[in-house]
Amino acid sequence: MNDGTLVNLELLDLSLAYGLVLLAIALARLSRIGQEGQMLWASVRMVLQLFAVGYLLHFLFAVRSPLLVVAVLLVMGAFALQVMGARIKRRMPHFYRVVGTALFIGCGGVTFLFCALVVNYSPWYDPRYLIPLAGMIIGNSMNGASLAAERLAAEMRERRDEIETALCLGASGRQASEAAVRNAFRAALMPTVNTMAAMGIVSLPGMMTGQILSGTEPIIAVRYQIAIMCAITGAVAITAYLILLQGYRHYFSKAHQLEGN
Repeated sequence: MNDGTLVNLELLDLSLAYGLVLLAIALARLSRIGQEGQMLWASVRMVLQLFAVGYLLHFLFAVRSPLLVVAVLLVMGAFALQVMGARIKRRMPHFYRVVGTALFIGCGGVTFLFCALVVNYSPWYDPRYLIPLAGMIIGNSMNGASLAAERLAAEMRERRDEIETALCLGASGRQASEAAVRNAFRAALMPTVNTMAAMGIVSLPGMMTGQILSGTEPIIAVRYQIAIMCAITGAVAITAYLILLQGYRHYFSKAHQLEGN
């Protein structure tokens, strides 16, 4: 490490690190929480997926095809949508259409602006920049989007009587659901706000740590981390806002009547 080169991790090193996961699984079994199988499958899936992505990125870096890069980004977005749908038990009406549109506009728009205006590399489809940056933006936006959609569904269900009363008093669907939308938006932004508040003091972010380990000057790594965190915050806010803006409307008829949820 003294000469600025990155230490290469061999398979034996990875095996030793994986032992920590096995230790966590053993503790889960000792505590009888019933998640040992889920934890083991998740860890195996992580290893297989990351190795597959590693070989795919190696191929993309060599080919440098814009069509292949865009196809990979679309697959990433579709997979994120599928994971969200599987995690949320009570989904809002038209969940996939609403969330898919919000992810495409929020993540796609922020990624394009960030890569074109902030990083400003060439060509625009360079996979070494576009795919990792898009992955960080989509991954963090997926968490915010999940919280927004799940919280809105819960709020609309729990506040049903309150909303129906407001509608009877002449309120529109937007006015009657205003508190539910506000609480859902607050919940969606909270993890990102907490991450920003703790960054640098409580935790060193993964992107910054990776750059430093690869030999990048710490100040340059800090600048990149600040920039990507700003992009993530914007993407989370836009995606969650679009989900809630579209989502609440599907709970009401054209006559502003609350429909079943």
